[in-house]
Amino acid sequence: MTVMPATEPSTPRRTAVRRHYLMCRPEHFAVTYAINPWMDPAAGADAGRAVEQWEALRAAYLSLGHEVSLIDPIEGLPDMVFAANGALVVGGRAYGAKFTFPERAAEGPAYADWLRKNGFPDVLLPAHTNEGEGDFLTLDHVILAGTGFRTDIAAHQEAQEFLGRPVVTLRLVDPRFYHLDTALFPLGGDNVAYFPGAFSPGSRAVLERLFPDAVLAGEADAAVLGLNAVCDGRNVVVNTEAAGLIGTLRDRGYEPVPVDLSELRKAGGGPKCCTLELRP
Repeated sequence: MTVMPATEPSTPRRTAVRRHYLMCRPEHFAVTYAINPWMDPAAGADAGRAVEQWEALRAAYLSLGHEVSLIDPIEGLPDMVFAANGALVVGGRAYGAKFTFPERAAEGPAYADWLRKNGFPDVLLPAHTNEGEGDFLTLDHVILAGTGFRTDIAAHQEAQEFLGRPVVTLRLVDPRFYHLDTALFPLGGDNVAYFPGAFSPGSRAVLERLFPDAVLAGEADAAVLGLNAVCDGRNVVVNTEAAGLIGTLRDRGYEPVPVDLSELRKAGGGPKCCTLELRP
């Protein structure tokens, strides 16, 4: 009898899917107030450097074959660069944002207006506080929704009724990870990467049940907003400082695309914060 030599399990072949993103150039970026633990007005922020880093992020998306649309920045709204917070767009319908803090309140109507004028006429102005894709992350068959700091649970129900997609509530407990997209990102449409320490025990149990094959990140990578990443199914645009996570993703068959958004991180943002996906 011939004994075949043992072979290592092959790494899955990942497939990229072309995406359509909305972004906002940080022409008016500044850290002039503090509404999350990352923000310190005394530390200062370099708007010119922020623009350079943002341009590199946009160039990365274009180089990967994705479409990028732009919304005009509005003076007096320094956080408008964080386009992900402006809405949740699924199946051609847009669930609008209603911000927690008055400093960002005008961003919700600005994004809703852009969406109506650019191919998404079905926009719901929400009754409940929510911060768009900051706290709503869409997979193939479910939307994961964060609460605990910025988004009301009632908004989860409102989004489910409007979009017709099941919404799973996850509670955030660490103020450094004030939005779901700072602690978790979808890997394609059926799996996720996340930092367990950002979630309540019950929410960790839900994630373990839903995603037994998830990529788990350590605190060091989470602390540089490594999980504020964008995946197209194969390529993962991720903060360059998240070295451990980048290695794990590569081992799992993904192609990391490191970017430096250290200036925007002074306001608590990374690649995903700057990126609203427009799902037709």
